[in-house]
Amino acid sequence: MSLNRSEKEAVISDVTGLAAKAQTLVMAEYRGIKVADMTKLRTVARSNGVSLSVLKNTLARRAVAGSGFEVVSDMMTGPLIYGFSVDAVAAARVVADFAKTNDKLVIRGGAYGGKALDVNGVKQLASIPSKEVLLAQLLGLMQSPISRTARVLAAIAEKKGAGVPEAETPAEAVAA
Repeated sequence: MSLNRSEKEAVISDVTGLAAKAQTLVMAEYRGIKVADMTKLRTVARSNGVSLSVLKNTLARRAVAGSGFEVVSDMMTGPLIYGFSVDAVAAARVVADFAKTNDKLVIRGGAYGGKALDVNGVKQLASIPSKEVLLAQLLGLMQSPISRTARVLAAIAEKKGAGVPEAETPAEAVAA
């Protein structure tokens, strides 16, 4: 079914709005995927903050014109699903994880930071840990020297042993 002019303009404005907020665009060919599998993909995408859309390529090209995603306009051919995400890795991770379990979904490429990504670039982007994991790793690195120093000082104090009295418990301190 063909869209009339006002419907096309609405689609273009919606996608332009998505592209303005998004950091990442991932494109994948969905030919041959069952409706139930596509529904699962959309559910997972929605829960991860990824907007998945099946768009006419001409409308998608017009929507991303002038944005950082214009660099992939030449890749917009064939039946594609477009994934936009505000989180830099969410779209890549959702599409790449689904492609691992469903061989009919073929990643075509994407864009991040105004640069075009090929299939391997999208997979590398998907392999980056989430923000929470990266923050936890950073905190672990920052705590590591402090905790090692504390263990060394505790070992030295234990070795000297006799000069350091044991700490009183709060109940013993009150009784005294």
